Amino acid sequence: MFKANKHRIENHIESLARFTSTPGHGTTRLSYSKEDAAARHYIKQEMNNLGLVVREDAVGNIYGRMEGALKNAPAVIIGSHFDSVPNGGSFDGPAGIVTGLEVVALFRDYGFEPQYPLEVIAMIEEEGSRFGGGVLGSRMIAGQITLVDLNEMKDNTGLSAAEAMEKMGFNAAEIGSAQRTGKDVKAFLELHIEQGPLLEAAAQDVGIVEMIVGMTEIRITVKGKSGHAGTTPMEGRADALAGAVSILKELPGMVLDEPDRPVLTVGKLNVLPNGANVIPNQVTFTVDIRSAHSDTIQRILQKIEQLVADVKIPGISFSTEELLYAEPVEMSADIQTLLIENCEKLGLRYRKMVSGAGHDAMIFADFTETGLIFVPSKDGISHTPEEWTDYAQLQKGIEVAFETIVQLTEAKEKSSNTETY
Repeated sequence: MFKANKHRIENHIESLARFTSTPGHGTTRLSYSKEDAAARHYIKQEMNNLGLVVREDAVGNIYGRMEGALKNAPAVIIGSHFDSVPNGGSFDGPAGIVTGLEVVALFRDYGFEPQYPLEVIAMIEEEGSRFGGGVLGSRMIAGQITLVDLNEMKDNTGLSAAEAMEKMGFNAAEIGSAQRTGKDVKAFLELHIEQGPLLEAAAQDVGIVEMIVGMTEIRITVKGKSGHAGTTPMEGRADALAGAVSILKELPGMVLDEPDRPVLTVGKLNVLPNGANVIPNQVTFTVDIRSAHSDTIQRILQKIEQLVADVKIPGISFSTEELLYAEPVEMSADIQTLLIENCEKLGLRYRKMVSGAGHDAMIFADFTETGLIFVPSKDGISHTPEEWTDYAQLQKGIEVAFETIVQLTEAKEKSSNTETY
């Protein structure tokens, strides 16, 4: 039986957790930041240590490649993202990258040679914490983002994604070279923490994702006029925040009468000029909508558009912008079958699941066979410093991933080295 090395896994997770701008208060690692650069150096170093051929694409996604026996064959890719939400946890994203590193280490330990090339990937900006929208690294790989988009995406300081890339030594103008297709990618596999309570509550080891829900993220901008808080009469104000509240208070009720139980979240709100004694002249906020049915998402979007159109306040204007739209996505049935067979082979308890969170896997599924593995999250908590997955549970998920990657790459064992680590 091939066993993953729990010590290696733990060391990688804890090493990556050090690269944070909020030590002692969780992982804060925004794309193209100095923390990104430090994590990037570590990941590339570990890929080099494994003998992989390391490269970064034009926009900053990192690849480590093990060549296969078949020449010019499409690659099997395994990995996830290494950015974080503000004050997030150590496992969301890095667990998938560590899975890729450990799978390659097991190939080396046990003398497996892939027929198809094997690539480990570490992607940027999955969370969307800096530029909004999310899954940006994988969307660029899928060819869904243009240079115009990168120039329009801006962080809270007004710096565009294209400018941030340039500061890190990447070239947004060459975004086309980052694209991958089904011609050069045979399959993609991602391992992720569940970020929910189901696996732990049922004492199950692995979740095999059948489908990722559809989602959209829009940004609503409300513009008014600044004025002095003490000298501007109430009846003469064009308070952008008051205008925003007229919309915000109505949003939760828009999903309550939908039969498939969609969810809606206002997750980011910016008030300008953000002075205690200044009337706000602009408010922007994001609205995240998720459902297993695309028609439900469209219906809720229409309700929001109508609400925005119906609000009439003198001196106040409203506009909406789509940051992300993703249809519900089914994972590969063939890869699900392999995952089930390997869970049973390893004696692991598993369940099929629907993911309510978005992942890079949903973007890869647009052009290649894709699988997504979940491992349990302690108390179902994620996106906080308390996020935790037991290393023994992560080890089990990685062993399932290893067995599956061996099959997807049609790897063969070249030696009798079966030492257990």
